[in-house]
Amino acid sequence: MAAKTLQEKLAILADAAKYDASCASSGTAKRTSLGGNGLGSTEGSGICHAYAPDGRCISLLKILLTNFCVYDCAYCVNRVSSNVERARFTPEDVVFLTIEFYRRNYIEGLFLSSGIIRSPDYTMEQLVRVARTLRTEHNFRGYIHLKTIPDAAPELIEEAGLYADRLSINIELPTDAGVKAYAPEKDPDRIRRAMGDVRLKTAEFGERSHTGRRKGRFAPAGQSTQLIVGADDASDADVLRNSERLYSAYKLKRVYYSAFSPIPDASATLPLARPPLMREHRLYQADWLIRFYGFDAGEVASNGAMLDLAVDPKLAWALRNRHLFPVDPNRADREALLRVPGFGTRTVGRVLKTRRTKTLRYEDLVRIGANMKTARSFVTLPGWSPGAALEAADLRARFTPAPEQLQLI
Repeated sequence: MAAKTLQEKLAILADAAKYDASCASSGTAKRTSLGGNGLGSTEGSGICHAYAPDGRCISLLKILLTNFCVYDCAYCVNRVSSNVERARFTPEDVVFLTIEFYRRNYIEGLFLSSGIIRSPDYTMEQLVRVARTLRTEHNFRGYIHLKTIPDAAPELIEEAGLYADRLSINIELPTDAGVKAYAPEKDPDRIRRAMGDVRLKTAEFGERSHTGRRKGRFAPAGQSTQLIVGADDASDADVLRNSERLYSAYKLKRVYYSAFSPIPDASATLPLARPPLMREHRLYQADWLIRFYGFDAGEVASNGAMLDLAVDPKLAWALRNRHLFPVDPNRADREALLRVPGFGTRTVGRVLKTRRTKTLRYEDLVRIGANMKTARSFVTLPGWSPGAALEAADLRARFTPAPEQLQLI
């Protein structure tokens, strides 16, 4: 068989990388380029789009180093028993592609993952070699996200953090039982230990010495992980409880949720159909409530529960807790305001600022950006009260889109 060209490898390994959802480049610090000679910037077939905190869309070259893998995870298209076309880049290939894509203004950074070849240490060394070469030999200043191998030696993961903006270690399945059933070669405890090592190393590099200087930069955009939803029988409550623990214990920047997609030549133990994409969407909304709105996982989804697909999690919580409403925006504290459906964090900030100088009325909330179509049933203001509407039996139905609309959404 003839050797594959670089373009043929790119087509295979870019397509294989599409199953990894944990690709975002928020949180990195701007680098300076001494003398103006640096390549790339994190400010201002294989390309993915991610969003920075200020809303900018940035492009990354998203590829695998190889889709060969010695593991046999049932849910993975690249598992050793899978009948897929294989390809492998050398580290020099990835460096060449990254530089050439950047020079053509196609990308602003690199997202690099890999199947496990030979051993975890060998694979991790190859990934680190790409990042090290880009940084030290080509003075590349673009964004780099490396997928780390939890079974690799700690010193290799530490070196990865010196060159990469973000590190990610994928747990893949929401429960330890799911990991043991579908990826028996992976150890959930080992994955968590690797996450803990990254967290400790990040804290160590962030501390200031007696002179006020920091040790250096280590994965300044933090670490993330991915959870596959719908491959096992884990409920949304299980997923969110796990995410809550990860955020708390390991200070993750993001947990990404990926709806399971049936793969070719799949194991008979896996579902035949993917879960509705709306489930993935609702999990992201619930995740947002936990991270920015003061909710805990038990409030958003009670034990064993699935999220309501017809309405967003915040509205679903409000409908279950009508006794806490209506809320008066002129008197309520920030925590109560954040729980009003139709109020975002910016809206709440504007409410708190505006009410210092005037009494808020209905039209004031419209002006400052509140979604009053939703919020009107949960607030009371001078000249406005939801009255009996808050207790109406059909209140949920008023917010529920028609089935055909929900399918489109």
